[in-house]
Amino acid sequence: MKRSEIGALTCALADALAEVGDPWSLLIIQELTLRNRRFDGIAAQTKMSESSLAASLKRLEKVGVVGRRPYQAHPPRYEYRLTSKGADLWSTLVALTGWGDRWQGRQTAPRSLCCTACGAAAHPRLACASCGAALNPRAVNAVPSAGNAGRARHARLVQMMRRARSAGSRRVREGVRKP
Repeated sequence: MKRSEIGALTCALADALAEVGDPWSLLIIQELTLRNRRFDGIAAQTKMSESSLAASLKRLEKVGVVGRRPYQAHPPRYEYRLTSKGADLWSTLVALTGWGDRWQGRQTAPRSLCCTACGAAAHPRLACASCGAALNPRAVNAVPSAGNAGRARHARLVQMMRRARSAGSRRVREGVRKP
């Protein structure tokens, strides 16, 4: 499979990567979240060539991640803003930036996030919308989405998984191996 065909997979992640998965797109989106909205400013920060930046902005506009507004009539100049679809990528950028700061050899992060309400350092985390528990790969189960009709079935499946997990931990405590 070619990289350009990744969107053909039946997977939401593949669909998202097909639209915004290239490094230039994510860097442009980051600049827009930092309120750097003009072509020259984005080019200066990302070090992209003008032709690559123009093509990327046009593609991001076509898929609905970016919108543009004129700020000067003669010659025509535009500023770029994230749509609500684009703004929803903010948490992804924060997560990728945190991963890069941790694993890519930086001694210090070039930027820190601070809460505007209290001024304290902000450390975003994933949490369960229902109980508030911190989430990580071991704390969630991926189950097929079934819409409203499948909620009861989903709840039964979650109960079965909890019982199985609990039974497995009892076996470990009792020194019994799983079959």
